[in-house]
This record gives sequence, structure tokens and C-alpha cells, in this order.
Amino acid sequence: MSTDADRLPQFVVAGAPKAGTTALHAALATHPGLYLSPVKEPKHHLTDGRPPPRIGQRGPGDAHSAQEWIWRREDYLRLFDGAPPGTVRGESTPFYLHDRAAQRRLAADVPGIRVIAIVRDPVDRAWSNWVHLRADGLEPEADFATAVELEESRVAAGWAPFWHYRGLGRYGEQLRDLYTVLPRSQVLLLRYRQLVDTPRETLDRVSDFLGVEPGVAHTVAPENVKPYVADTARYRALARVARAGAALGAYVPPQVWRQVSRPLVAALHAGKAPRPEMPVEVRRAVLAPLLPDIALLEELTGESFDDWRRDTGRGDFRSRRPAQA
Repeated sequence: MSTDADRLPQFVVAGAPKAGTTALHAALATHPGLYLSPVKEPKHHLTDGRPPPRIGQRGPGDAHSAQEWIWRREDYLRLFDGAPPGTVRGESTPFYLHDRAAQRRLAADVPGIRVIAIVRDPVDRAWSNWVHLRADGLEPEADFATAVELEESRVAAGWAPFWHYRGLGRYGEQLRDLYTVLPRSQVLLLRYRQLVDTPRETLDRVSDFLGVEPGVAHTVAPENVKPYVADTARYRALARVARAGAALGAYVPPQVWRQVSRPLVAALHAGKAPRPEMPVEVRRAVLAPLLPDIALLEELTGESFDDWRRDTGRGDFRSRRPAQA
């Protein structure tokens, strides 16, 4: 007779959002020794066994998105019922690293849990986050720097974590707190650039960490990067419809809203344009409050992250050189 322990995940990809978690999840799912939950982001440990409170879902689209959280215990356990005997079970919810209550719940629920955390240049990560929300018509602020500066007021107003452009990139603080509930031996820290530059070696590191055969999962596909959408009158009109629809979508099943909204999202993405270069002064302004956290991350890990202090970032998966594909 199986117990909860036999049905819970043995590892999680815990973050960060827009740092390659989707690509890593897909790569690990090809390994026959691993079983990844069919729902990529169940978000179960973001809850305490009750529906996500509306007080923390007040940004555009938040309440609709919260409907997809798998907060019921049995529904969550059922995600892993298809795991073949002997496989290592896992799931990917990129907000676990940021959410301290989720860290504590994971450690209490699965004391032996192995956590994979991917960190990315926090300014590049924030930019990708903003582009994602703009592409779907949810981010009303057309200026990236202004959107970042709105974070504090949005957090106070109860906007969900995906709007925390700087907060999601404070990896030093997040790891410091994670290390208080789990031993470091149960945490594998990866850099986004390692997934991009050395995918085979990085996947072998993950395989070793999870106790499965290396050299089996060896390809990291480019992430499904959202397009940069120009701020035109057409876009603004469509985006207003998208935000209104997302608000109404909070009251219908998620699968219904996804089906209904597909043409609208396609219309929004049809306005894609070349991504502009981030002005150096904008990068410096977004980065400045994060510098102490980068120093903390270096202190915790003994690694240098000095490349994050530069005036240019590294872009995303689609900017990799052909030889690195």
C-alpha cells in the first residue's frame, strides 16, 4: 500500500522564473530514470492546503492564473501516480525559491527533497519577465524602467509574485533562507548561462545530483521566448481587451479561457518587433538596488557573479551561437 511519501516529488526545480526552468524541465523529462509531473507548474507548496488567497492575486490576470494552482493534496499526489517504479519523481514550480513559506513547506513535507535552483542575471531576468507580461497584454506599463519602479507599490497592493521584477532576482536572500531549512547538500545551484553554453555538462551535473545515469538527457531546447511587442495603438486596444478578459477569466475554468483567449493572444503577438537594446542607464538603475544581494550570493556560494555588474547582459537562449546549440 502506497503512502504519501511514495507519491510526493523527490526533487523540484524551484526557480527562478524566466531563468530556463521550462527548458530544464523539458530536458529532464527525456530521461527514463526521471518522472516529471505532467503539469509543469503545479504550485502546490505555494499554498497551505487551501485555495490561494485573493488578497495576493490582485494584478492583471492573477486571479485567473491562481485557478490553475493544484492546491488540493490528493490532486497533487495524483500527478505522480504515473511514475514507473524506481524512477525519481520531480516537478518544476519556479516560484518556490522566492516564496519562503513554500521553502518551509517543502522541507517539512519532504525532508529529503532535492532542490535545483537556476539563477540568471537579475536585470536580464526582469526584462524577460516584463516582455512576457507585455506580450500577453497584461503589463499596462510600456516603459520597462517605470514598471520596475512600480514594483513596491504593486507588492503592497497585492499583485502576485510574477510582477516582482527585482524581488524574483534577489537570489542571495532566497538562498540564504533556503539554507536555513535544507542542508546545502540538497541544493544544486545552476547558472542560466550554463544551460546555454554547456548544456550536456550541465545536464550531467543535474543527473549526478539526482542519482540517475548521466549522458542520457543531453539536449536543452531553446525556451519558448515571448516576442517583444511594439507599443502601438493597435496593441494598446488589444491589451485592454486582454486585461478585461483575464479579469472575467477568473470566473470560468482555465481551459475555457485558454481556448477563448487564443486568438487574442495570437493577435497581440502578431505585433512583434525587434527587441530594442536596453539603455545602459536603465540597466544601471535597475541593477543598483540589487548589488548588495549579488554580493550576498557571492558570499554564500564562493562564486563570482561579477559579470552581472556589467553594462550589458547576455540575452536569452535564442541568442546562443550555432556552435553552442
